[in-house]
This record gives sequence, C-alpha cells and structure tokens, in this order.
Amino acid sequence: MDSERPHPESVSVELSGSKEDARIVFDTLCACFGSDRCADDVPRDYHEVRPTVWLGTFDVADVHEGCPPVSLGASVMADVQGGYWAVDRFRTTLHSHFTVHDLATVSGDQERELHVRLESH
Repeated sequence: MDSERPHPESVSVELSGSKEDARIVFDTLCACFGSDRCADDVPRDYHEVRPTVWLGTFDVADVHEGCPPVSLGASVMADVQGGYWAVDRFRTTLHSHFTVHDLATVSGDQERELHVRLESH
C-alpha cells in the first residue's frame, strides 16, 4: 500500500440486472470516478438463462465534476467492496444519483461490503 495515502481509495463493484441498466450505472460511475472500465466496455449477456454479473473498479479519490442525472428502467443489484473510507465516499455518490436500498452490510477488520438495490430517484 502507498504510504502517502492514509486509506485504500478504490472500491470494486459487481452489478446484476439488465445489461442496459448496468450500462447506465457504470456510465454514471465512470463519469464520477476514475475507473478500470473503458467507454467502449459495454455490459453484455453471456448466457440466456443464468444471470450475468458485471465488474468494475473505481478510484474514489479521482472524483470528476458534473456527473449527469440518470434514470434506470428497473432496479440494479450492486455489491460494493473496499476500505471503510472508500465505501462511505462511494455510497454518498450512489445516493446522489440513485435511490439506494440497503440489503446487507458486512464489516471486516479493514474492509466493508455493501449489498444494495439501486433504483431511479
């Protein structure tokens, strides 16, 4: 870990739901934070019966201004994992763009996991 940074600053996110709504969520998060996801990295369904989960990592220290308002067609399930500070900062951004329903929280020694359902405001 970089000794100049007082806490981990990235979160990993797993989304499940329709590929269109997953794309909206990832596009919104990419507009707000630096990410390992590219603009042309479009969520796709890989199996017709089994659910697909899409993954991304976001740097909450690399905040971008002017995140656009969004509207989802249906709810999206999100699992967020990272350090306490990073998850709290990420959650604040989620609240500013979506209605966030807490489903479960697991707190460990150094990390926190959130399981939430995202809906349009």
